[in-house]
Amino acid sequence: MIKKGKVKLEVAKFCLLSQLVTGDLYENKLDLEEKNNQENHNVISTFNSIGLNDSTNDILNNPAFRGFSNLILPWDKSEKNKNIPIRNIQQLLPYHSQVSPENIVKSLNRMIDDVKQYKKIFYDIYSDTQKKYEPNKKNTGLFFFRGIAGAPFAIICPGGGFEYVGSIHEGFPYATEINRLGYNVFVLRYRVGSGGLNAVQDLAAAISFIFRNANSLGVSTQHYSVWGSSAGARMAATIGSYGTAHYGGDNLPKPSAIIMAYTGHSDYSSHEPSTFVVVGSRDRIAPPILMEQRVDALQKNGTTVEYHKYNGVGHGFGLGKGTPAEGWIFHAVNFWEQTMNNDI
Repeated sequence: MIKKGKVKLEVAKFCLLSQLVTGDLYENKLDLEEKNNQENHNVISTFNSIGLNDSTNDILNNPAFRGFSNLILPWDKSEKNKNIPIRNIQQLLPYHSQVSPENIVKSLNRMIDDVKQYKKIFYDIYSDTQKKYEPNKKNTGLFFFRGIAGAPFAIICPGGGFEYVGSIHEGFPYATEINRLGYNVFVLRYRVGSGGLNAVQDLAAAISFIFRNANSLGVSTQHYSVWGSSAGARMAATIGSYGTAHYGGDNLPKPSAIIMAYTGHSDYSSHEPSTFVVVGSRDRIAPPILMEQRVDALQKNGTTVEYHKYNGVGHGFGLGKGTPAEGWIFHAVNFWEQTMNNDI
């Protein structure tokens, strides 16, 4: 955990405020966007918080999310993001369980509060030209939960079977909890509907974007971690195995830690980052035995691995509220911090 009173010490410890790899012009563009963000929110005090009695349409129409509200809900097609009470939002997440409307509302309101403080919370990872020639890149981007300036960052890949992106369940709520400890956290909205390759390419592009714009974003590029759940865990593990350059990103260091939740991913390389794994014993979509086989292979390969299986828990449990898995996020952060200490 990073304490605010120790910012200067942590800056030294983590080699914070690292320099941009490339993209000085894009950094200037981000600075200009931040300025415009403040100038364009003269009615900011009227932004309403989200409540359990509100609907998904209230999320889509909230002015704090103007320009990207459709990327908050799971599906690309608006007809699948049907207007329902937030209390019933589980209906939009067929591959997930233990969905907590309370956690969703909490994380959305955290985002709204950031906008009220003139903080930019959404970034495009692709240029307008790239999106023009590849229209499927339009539904991508990074949501940013700002921690202590110069602290390391985590990037989260929610799941959804590469059919939808479950950020409201295992993206924004994760980010809220990790961010409470002072870390900078990004949640990736990636391409769906075309398999995993495009999604992994989006992850590589997103990490490259963060590295290029680290100064403007106020994050350290040292000791970063990649988190993923279900399909998102496949993405995180793939980047951990083969790196960003292999998938069209910049030639960057591998993550300090990979955090994986409930997936059947089995592939691995000879040089894996330290890996933290959680699964549920009653997972029928990605049975634990699949992950246990990979864990065993990584350990035999000399990789540091921490593995947790939670009794009676199914697939897609997110934060695991009300289950034996509740609190796993903080064990994962502790594991990540250990990798940082080992790297110093």
